[in-house]
Amino acid sequence: MRAWARGLSLVAFVLLCLPFHLLSRLTGRESRWPRRFLAGAARLCGLRVEVAGTPLRQDVFLVANHVSWLDILALGGATGCAFVSRDDVGGWPVIGWLAAQNNTILISRTDRGTVQGQIDTLRTALEHRQPVALFPEGTTSDGRMLLPFKAALFSVLLPPPRPIRVQPVLIDYGRATDAIAWVGEEPGGVNAMRVLGRRGRTRVTLRFLDPFDPGVHPDRKAIAAEVRARLEAAMRSFRQGPGPV
Repeated sequence: MRAWARGLSLVAFVLLCLPFHLLSRLTGRESRWPRRFLAGAARLCGLRVEVAGTPLRQDVFLVANHVSWLDILALGGATGCAFVSRDDVGGWPVIGWLAAQNNTILISRTDRGTVQGQIDTLRTALEHRQPVALFPEGTTSDGRMLLPFKAALFSVLLPPPRPIRVQPVLIDYGRATDAIAWVGEEPGGVNAMRVLGRRGRTRVTLRFLDPFDPGVHPDRKAIAAEVRARLEAAMRSFRQGPGPV
């Protein structure tokens, strides 16, 4: 019942935000409603989002570990970032349309022949001031360790289309990590019902680490290795982070 109640609340919240968002688009103004929706949706899903460190607000390429679909609500609501996502998301009913409203950058992860085109698409997105976020693992992990990085898209930073900083972000669910993580063969619907059905609120801390200049690194693999080293160091430091409250 708790999961259904939260799900219906999300639907109602979409309908509440939608007219204001469309009005902003029709009048040619930048809409702040996607960020407001993501932040509100995080709360409706039972998250208490806390920010540690100083997130850069523009000209930044955020690179984070990936634990759950909740990461998108938490990070997007906190920063207003656009996400890099696999291209099949664009075809999902409702979700695909919502993703487009937040300027989601759709990338094919199966057709290696289009890598240069994907880099060009990402480069165009970085020309705008909106932060861009990448989950370099390409899928969700157990939150205790990082999966191998897909380093190809880091090529967009050599050279960047404008002065860009890379800021690693550790998404930390603390003691709730095992319960939140979406791993294995668990179907998406089953995971959503399980996560939405949790009692109370779950604290997630977005740990914004020190940003760095990608231009001091010789290639995309070196940039990816730098991000990975910083995230792994943060994981070791905050392994016993906060949990459910």
